[in-house]
Amino acid sequence: MIDGLYDQARNGDLAVAWLYCDYLAPQEQTVINVMGAILKQLIGRREIPKEIAEESQGGRRPLLADLKRMLRMVIKSLPQVFICIDALDEYLPKDLPVLLESLRDIRESPTTRIFLTGRPHVKEAILRYFSKAVVIPVSPSQDDIRSYIEMRLDRDDEPEVMDNNLRADIVKIIVEKMSDMCVAKFGISPTNIDVCSYLPLRI
Repeated sequence: MIDGLYDQARNGDLAVAWLYCDYLAPQEQTVINVMGAILKQLIGRREIPKEIAEESQGGRRPLLADLKRMLRMVIKSLPQVFICIDALDEYLPKDLPVLLESLRDIRESPTTRIFLTGRPHVKEAILRYFSKAVVIPVSPSQDDIRSYIEMRLDRDDEPEVMDNNLRADIVKIIVEKMSDMCVAKFGISPTNIDVCSYLPLRI
């Protein structure tokens, strides 16, 4: 999805910002850092707005309110904006409400779209801040799961330790377990819904 958006962004008709929530780096991924990263990507190689440049010269680290104000200013100047945050379920739970509230606060423009990915347990938190999100249940394909597992087994560094029976058992058990799981997708219509959160299958 990111690659597709960047292909469109080359035409200059939209701007894209994205980041991945890494549970191993919670201290670096504060709400301020996330919003700052989004701001930096949306400005990109464009000329930095005068107001933002002036605030940056003081040497003071911007507060969250400052960043949100700057983001609204930049977003307003762009024809269309896509903000994508992957693995939202790995973001610190205690900070997640502040992050979602901040994203909601900067999404004033009707041309702004927000995509969030994460496991299903973050659904309720997202819906509290983005009431227009639509939930659509999705089931994983057994063929896709099987192909992926077989591909990973083919790359095993020590194939000699696994006979055909063990390999078949591994594929069978994982396919059965994963097929019992359910993933969800918050779908959007580009014309009338502002937030899409996709909860993908992670293997």
